[in-house]
Parts: sequence; C-alpha cells; structure tokens
Amino acid sequence: MSASSLLIIEDESLLGAEISRHYRKKGYEVEWAENLARAREILLTQRWEPLLILSDMNLPDGNALDFMEDIKPKQTAHAEWIFLTGYGNVPDSVRALRLGAYEFLEKPCNLEQLDLAVASATRGAMAQRRLIEQTQQRHRRYLPDAYVGSSAAAQNVRNMLEKLTQVPFSALVIGGETGTGKGLVTRILHYAGARAQNPLIELNCAALPRELLESELFGHEAGAFTGASGRHRGLIEQADGGTLFLDEIGEMSPDLQAKLLKAIEDRKFRRLGGEREIAVDVQIVAASHRNLEQMVREGEFRGDLFHRLSVFRLTLPPLRESREDLDELVPLFVAEFNAKSGKRVRTIPADAWAQLRAHDWPGNVRELRNVIERCVLFSDGPDLPAAWLQLPGKSPAQPQTVSEDSLLIPLDGSMNLDDMDRYIIETALQRMNYNIVATARALGTTRETLRYRIRKYGIPVEGRER
Repeated sequence: MSASSLLIIEDESLLGAEISRHYRKKGYEVEWAENLARAREILLTQRWEPLLILSDMNLPDGNALDFMEDIKPKQTAHAEWIFLTGYGNVPDSVRALRLGAYEFLEKPCNLEQLDLAVASATRGAMAQRRLIEQTQQRHRRYLPDAYVGSSAAAQNVRNMLEKLTQVPFSALVIGGETGTGKGLVTRILHYAGARAQNPLIELNCAALPRELLESELFGHEAGAFTGASGRHRGLIEQADGGTLFLDEIGEMSPDLQAKLLKAIEDRKFRRLGGEREIAVDVQIVAASHRNLEQMVREGEFRGDLFHRLSVFRLTLPPLRESREDLDELVPLFVAEFNAKSGKRVRTIPADAWAQLRAHDWPGNVRELRNVIERCVLFSDGPDLPAAWLQLPGKSPAQPQTVSEDSLLIPLDGSMNLDDMDRYIIETALQRMNYNIVATARALGTTRETLRYRIRKYGIPVEGRER
C-alpha cells in the first residue's frame, strides 16, 4: 500500500477511466473495479488495503451500501468511503452515514468538489491509521510473553493466557497473593484479546467506601443523592465493549455484590436515581489476594456471584515458589530502571544473587521490582550494589519516633514504600489503642481502606481491634 491509495468502484467505463487517470496524476496508487465482485477480490483475495474507496451506489451486481456493510468488518485496515450516485435519496444518504461513510455525493459531481472530499477523506484515513498503529505498538507490550518467567508455574500461566486471549470469555477470576501480577495479567487478557480497541477500566474495590463505590460502578443521575449535581457515567458504562477489572473484589459489600451480579447476568443496569435501563457488553476480570472460595464457605462472599465470575480461574504463583524466575525478572527490571534513570548497571554480583535467591519475597514481584529500582537508582557503576538490597538479615536502619504527633522515617534507602506504609499504620494503630475509626481519621483515610492495608501487610490486630 502506498501513502495514498484509492479503490474506484464504477461500472461506467468512461467515468471510471477519467477518475483513475485524474488521481494517478495526483500521485495516488489507483485500482479500478467495474463491479462488486472484482472489488471483493481486490480487497479480500489480494488483501489490498486502500486508504480510500470511491464507489458508485448501484453496480450491476448489487448495491454498494450492502457491499460496504458486508466488507467493512473484514477489512484489516481503516479505509474511508465516498459514495457517488446519479439518483440519491434521503434514506440512502442516512444509511451511508450510519454505516460510517465519509461523504455521499450526487452525480454529476465536478472534479473540484470531488478533489476536496477525496483530499479530506485521505487525511482522515491516514490519521486514523497512525492512531491504530500507535495503539497496536502499545498493545504489543501486553502479549502473553509479557508474563516473564522460566518456571513451570510461569509457563502454565502463559499457556493459559494464550488460550484465553483467543476466546470471548465473559468473566474470569484471578487469584494469588498481593504483588504477583494480577494487573499485568488483566492487561494481557484485554490488549491481546478481541476487545483491545475498546476501553480497559480498572477499579480497586478496597479503595472506596461503599457509597462511593456504588456510584463509581453504576453512575448516577443529577440529584440522586446529596452532592450529585450532574449526571455521572459509571465505570460499567464506560467499559462497554471492553473490559472491567475489579481488583480486590472480596472487599465489596454483599448488597453491592447482589447488584453487580444482576448487572452481569442481565447485561443491563440503572444509574443511581435513574429510571432507564442501560444495556452493556462488558468482559469482567475480578481479582483478590484473599481466597474467594473460602470466603463463600464462611458467608463473606456471595456464592452465586463467585460462580458467575469464575467462568475461568487463573491463580498466579508466589515468587518464593518459582525462584528460578528471578533469572529473567532481575535483568528485566535492571534494564527498565537503567532506561528510566540513565544508569548503566550491567552486572549482578554473586553476593547480590545469593541474597536475592535466599529471600522469601512476601511482596512477590512487586517487592522485587521495588528492590531493584532502589539498587539501580543508588548505583555508582556497572555493578548492582548489593548493599542497597536491604533484605532481611542486613540490619536496615529503623525509623525513629519523634513525638506523639509525628514520625521520623529514614530516606537512605533502608526502607521501601511498603515498609514505610506498614510502619506508619502500625504506629498509628498503637497510638490509637487499635481503634480503627480513630486511626483512619488520624491518617486521613477511610475505615475500608485502612482494613484493606491491615490485611495486605498482615498486621496483627485480632483481639485488639476496637
């Protein structure tokens, strides 16, 4: 395909020859088909991908609008369509525009008018193709091979991802500990699948209180509740045609679980305060670091929602059970942070490898990534500085308490962000005598978010919580 390519579909020999000559002189690569059968052969058999299709409306072997409706979904590249007709009518023009035609012109059409339409349609098609190519390049980052690892467990996950990206599944549950890559797997499922050109919408169910979570999911109409000054399109509606990723779905309240189940089964829902049902086509990916099956048995999660979501299940392995994956992950993260920071770390010394392989990695791949980022940023040469790994057994500096209203946290690399977060929460809980409401207020967060982080870091509060 050249930079400007044009397919002409015209059964009038003189007109077809004249238009062909005209646009070849203007630098277009031109193909001319005198009927729809020939046009079909050019587009599908020869796999030619013109930027623009200029077609008569009525051909000897059929109507060009019917042809466009049939052929457009089969084209692999975007093309703009311009229609010419000797006896146009309103229904035809309306249908042409509904099908995505760029222009609908009546014969006789002077070449000056046609040139304007062709030039404009060509620019539009080229811009659209550039956008599609850029999007595809971004999406290539999320092929199944993006789930890195040489262990049998990692290979099993990749094999499952290969299969899932080839089938139109409606729902899937991802299990696994915090930091094992549930977000990455969701992006692979979306961007390597059939819905890649449509939205991927992500929501952490533990990050919002129940009232805000309902509004975020389902949207609301103006006046639905105090402060609802205008209409808000919920995330389910925004994800129409694409994928909705519900992370930490185990933290969702039971009444919202029931409403979500109904929306998934009916494929429609109402905004808060709304009367009209909105139809949606959404692929649901749900994830939790908790055991949802056990939560169902204990009555903490709805069994009907779990069974509806778990059409497929995918459990991601913890890093401590697949340590051989370190051989691929560590160089990968070193290269990533070299590129971001301008560092030139090339070698991972033996003592660094020994520490990396001996660690249990409770934070899994996320913890590993944070550790490597710190080491690369503090590196002074080509060797990864083992001193900055700061893994257990290396006696990192400890934070110091300054007063009842403040904390002193070292910024010397001895603590990563999760360590700091955990320490702040533990200290605040102790100072508030494990009163969850008071601790949440002191930290400027919600009870739901605080409880999620307590579970995330495994902070012992049983028997102390108030």
